Amino acid sequence: MADFQDVVHRSGCPINLAVEVLGDRWSLVVLRDVMFGDRHYFRELLTRSQEGIASNILADRLRRLVANGLLWRSADETHRQKIRYSLTEAGVQLVPVMAALGSWGRRHMPAGHELSVRAELLERGGPELWDRFMDELREQHLGIPRPAGTPSVFAELQAAYEAAVEQAG
Repeated sequence: MADFQDVVHRSGCPINLAVEVLGDRWSLVVLRDVMFGDRHYFRELLTRSQEGIASNILADRLRRLVANGLLWRSADETHRQKIRYSLTEAGVQLVPVMAALGSWGRRHMPAGHELSVRAELLERGGPELWDRFMDELREQHLGIPRPAGTPSVFAELQAAYEAAVEQAG
C-alpha cells in the first residue's frame, strides 16, 4: 500500500490539500472525538460516537489520519493488542478550524443545544481560549506540560455540555 504522503495531489492550493486530507465524511468526526471526547481507542471511537461509523470505515480513517500526520499510534502498556491514538502537533493545531466549523454549524444548521454548547463557548472564548485548549491537548497527547495553574478548558467544555444535557433532560 502506498503511503498517503506519496499521493499525487490535484493542485498545490492549500485549501485543496486540506480538503484532500479532511474532506471526507468521517475524518473530522474522528478528530472531533479524539479532541473533544477524550477518546483514544478504536472501541471508544466506534461505540461512543452518535454518528455510528462502521468499523471498516473507522479503521481506514484512523490509518489515513496517522499517515497524514494528524494522529499518532502507540501501544497501550496495559494490553498488548490495544493501540492508543493521540493528536500530533498538526492535529492539535486544528482547534481553531474545529471552533470555526462548530460556530458555522451552530449558526447555519439545525444543531441541538446540548451539542452546540461547546461550540458556543469556543466561539465566545476566541483565540485566547483556543490557545489554552491547544496547550492542554499538547499536554494530554504529546506530554508537553502546559503553563502551571492554567484552568482546564476541557473540563470547562465538558461541564457546560453536561449541564446542557441535564437541563434538556
